Amino acid sequence: MGTSSAAGLRVADAIVERLKAHRVRRVFAVAGESYLDVLDALFDARGTIELITCRHEAAAANMAEATAKLTGRCGVAFVTRGPGLAHASIGVHTAQQDATPMVLFVGEIAREDRYRRAFQEVNLALTFADLAKGVLQIDVPGRAAEIVDRALQLATAGRPGPVIVGLPEDVLGEVCASVAGAAPVRIEAPSLAPALARAIGVRLAASERPLLWVGGSGWSAAGVDALRQFAETWELPVVTSFRRKDRFPNGHASYAGECGFGTPPTLIERLRGSDLLLVLGAPLGDVETGGYHWLDRATTAARLIHVHPDSETLGAVFPAGLAVQAAADEAAAALANLEPPSAPRRWAAWTRAARAEHLAFGEPVAVGGDVNLSVLFRELRASLPPTSIVTNGAGNYAAWLHRFFAHDAFGTQLAPGSGAMGYAVPAAIAAKLEHPEREVVCVAGDGCFLMASQELATAAALGLGILFLVVNNGSYGTIRMHQENRFPGRTIGTTLRNPDFTALARAYGLHAARVGTTAGFAPALAAARAAGGPALIEVLTSVDDIAPGRRLSGATA
Repeated sequence: MGTSSAAGLRVADAIVERLKAHRVRRVFAVAGESYLDVLDALFDARGTIELITCRHEAAAANMAEATAKLTGRCGVAFVTRGPGLAHASIGVHTAQQDATPMVLFVGEIAREDRYRRAFQEVNLALTFADLAKGVLQIDVPGRAAEIVDRALQLATAGRPGPVIVGLPEDVLGEVCASVAGAAPVRIEAPSLAPALARAIGVRLAASERPLLWVGGSGWSAAGVDALRQFAETWELPVVTSFRRKDRFPNGHASYAGECGFGTPPTLIERLRGSDLLLVLGAPLGDVETGGYHWLDRATTAARLIHVHPDSETLGAVFPAGLAVQAAADEAAAALANLEPPSAPRRWAAWTRAARAEHLAFGEPVAVGGDVNLSVLFRELRASLPPTSIVTNGAGNYAAWLHRFFAHDAFGTQLAPGSGAMGYAVPAAIAAKLEHPEREVVCVAGDGCFLMASQELATAAALGLGILFLVVNNGSYGTIRMHQENRFPGRTIGTTLRNPDFTALARAYGLHAARVGTTAGFAPALAAARAAGGPALIEVLTSVDDIAPGRRLSGATA
């Protein structure tokens, strides 16, 4: 291994060995001179750990975060100090907001140069005091394996999140003790005790307008299947949290919609009118509760049962009559074993009505421009296999996607709950690397796409057959909408002069096409899917069609 001696491993080798022990199969990086020894150790680890070379540190961090969302295991990225670290911080913020386990290793200045304002020096502990779950440093060679283990365990324990590990460049080549044979500590998530499961069942059976609300991180395919069984057997209406639609099959008769931006008034009224809210995994944040206004603190406690793996999340904003610390998918498995009350359930009509409202909300809307995104995304859904993974970042284009594209399989939606732009492209690359057998579609607005478009080079270099859909309305649409609301006719800073996206894609070696009408999408989609490699479709839309059923000109559909 590199320059390891018979006396033991380099610290860099110990780091890589511990990543192997934790079953890390892929890491994302932009190479830096501050961690050359680790890069050398990864050279020896080829075949066990795949190093993905990215074109920007934000993309590397986002790919690590997206990988963790898909796998449930810790995502890992390596970046250099100073500018590299600053670029990567957006992915750290997303991991913190979305409760995603991630470890970001940061090459640092030499230990003896600290506190001198050395070249690219950053105090990690001060910088990430609020942004990360924890900040660790490998200063003592003999503790390298311990620190790596601690970082990966901290990232996945309780409420998952990002952990920063500093790698002083002078320590990486030093010799440390062997780590052979050391096994990672497995932290078991808390389960729902049978007595508590029965108590929840009693409360549900006594209700008349129950609502099952699911979201958050830490779910598994088995947990989602148990959730489906539970909702189906009990005939419960189910809603999902913002950008967590794949936690429950959207085509199921119990599915009643998503709580987030663009939630229909009918669903908001159901949240307010429910006499029992059973929340599994969802943190009840501001986006999914309408800025904390859809639920009333004074009356919610009597009807709220909140199950969440993090004790600090329970009761943080809304008091619960029953607050249970347990993993959401473990709780779903326990609830799936409960015997439901005799049919017909007294809430059966309530469930059917909620489903009917959701289906009506998903019907296409009229637009003023030549491309109707409500029709386009329904066509996309009809064309793709149910296991296809769709990624998106932030912007009003996502409101069309979330409303009109249904998810019927777990692990098919990758989107930042943090509302970060520039996420869709790197997330799609991470998804295709993790699941090469599945179709992956990246949906990005023109502003969102250009924050990460350089990663088309990464997709092309790796030969990843990703479909990139760029929704181009020549505007930072969300901000333009807010400007028109508050300062009509005084928009500034939101109009975009874009490149020829198809020419840009072809320069990277992608198949590319441009669509200017709704009817033109289907043939362009078929050609892109048959291209045999990465492909891009630019979709030209009218900025006036700013959101489903809403136009900047003031007309409504």
